Amino acid sequence: MAIINKTDTALEKSIKEQIDTSESGAPAGGKAVRDIFSSDEIFERVVATANEEIGRTNRKLFVSGIAAGLSIGLAFFARATISAQIGENTSELVGNILYPLGFVLIVIGRYQLFTENTLTPVTLVLTRLASIPALLRVWGVSLIANLIGAGCFAYVLTHTGILEPEAVEKAISFGKHAIEVESFYTLFWKSVMAGWIVASMVWLIHAVRESISRLFIVFTLMFLIPSGHLFHCIVGACEVLFLYFNDMTSLSECLRFFSTVVLGNTVGGVILVAFLNFSQVKDQKSISKLGNREWLFGYYTKAPSDKDN
Repeated sequence: MAIINKTDTALEKSIKEQIDTSESGAPAGGKAVRDIFSSDEIFERVVATANEEIGRTNRKLFVSGIAAGLSIGLAFFARATISAQIGENTSELVGNILYPLGFVLIVIGRYQLFTENTLTPVTLVLTRLASIPALLRVWGVSLIANLIGAGCFAYVLTHTGILEPEAVEKAISFGKHAIEVESFYTLFWKSVMAGWIVASMVWLIHAVRESISRLFIVFTLMFLIPSGHLFHCIVGACEVLFLYFNDMTSLSECLRFFSTVVLGNTVGGVILVAFLNFSQVKDQKSISKLGNREWLFGYYTKAPSDKDN
């Protein structure tokens, strides 16, 4: 009887471990409270996502990045369309509510958005499980693909008549608002704040298990970006390129805006979130780490000891 009880206990423990652990090894349930994750457990979940992203081929990264750029254009489209149909006193509020729409598609569809990559792959670099060149590849491919997708979306809106005249006026006003911020200092810090919000969103969606909770987090946090007159590099690129395709600004102005916002978003995502959240984690992976030369100059997407397994 004692042997049977021990066998049953071992079986129950094995089943519980399988339920509470995903295939990647990341926790699917919290240790203390099953539906609440600790900072260490959230970090493990972020690392598991990052390991999947940083291991993607350039083709997969690029296609997923294009999809993200096109999806993020929906934030621009929805905001302009709805704002044009609402009274002037409430148009900004209602239009901003639909701003997160493109981010919802990206989060649920698992598309590759550059600002999300300021948090997830950085965790692998901070733990020295991946090299800096590997991170820069993911950043570079994602950013270029996102920009192409957003640019294509802006071009289609300009030349197909999808937008009604009232919506075109609203869309132009969004682009002008972005371009009119001439101070590098102001534009940079508005972008830092937006980068912090987006990377915080990524951290928080790894802290919950239900899609409804993720939707609430995305809508709540992304609503703050247009409401606070902050700037996201890919949405902003869609806005200023719409101006460019309507012959209302120069390409140099678009590049000035885009480069500043990319820098600010990256600083906000990496320094204010990745480093701060990383510093909370006690057990930062016990497997062997990359050496200084491998970490700085090599191309490794995970620790050497993992490659052989």
